[in-house]
Amino acid sequence: MKQLILDILAFFYKPFAKIMPFQTFRYLACGGGNTLLDIFLFFISYNFILQKEMVHLPFITVSPHIAAVLMAFFVSFPTGFLLNKYIVFSESNLRGRVQLIRYFILVGVCLLFNYIFMKVFVEYCHFYPTIAKILTTILVVCFSYVTQKKFTFKVKIEP
Repeated sequence: MKQLILDILAFFYKPFAKIMPFQTFRYLACGGGNTLLDIFLFFISYNFILQKEMVHLPFITVSPHIAAVLMAFFVSFPTGFLLNKYIVFSESNLRGRVQLIRYFILVGVCLLFNYIFMKVFVEYCHFYPTIAKILTTILVVCFSYVTQKKFTFKVKIEP
């Protein structure tokens, strides 16, 4: 499966070869696909599963746009990690466990950013939640790429 994905990406990379490295293209393609999946799951969760209603849990009530972010997260987290580990940053020589822990920390920070931006965009700027999610995603993806390249999946220089 890994080789099939890499072959497909290599085919579509040719027009972009002069303007970006293959790793950046892989990140954009895999991250873009995972992001579209995340936005799609958010949209389905918010509009059809939660039906734009508050989620009443035993000790807390969660707004539907925040609950939808969490629901989408439970799918996009494992797919994002696997794509990044095996397709985008496969040259990283850090142990898989270290990568997973670092990825989990990064995703936690990104989830916090998602929460903050969604709250601001929906509740203070009064943006429609799906538009707010798209804007939030753009901001968080930029932060995430730099952090993954320099921290989560970095190549450790051997002495």
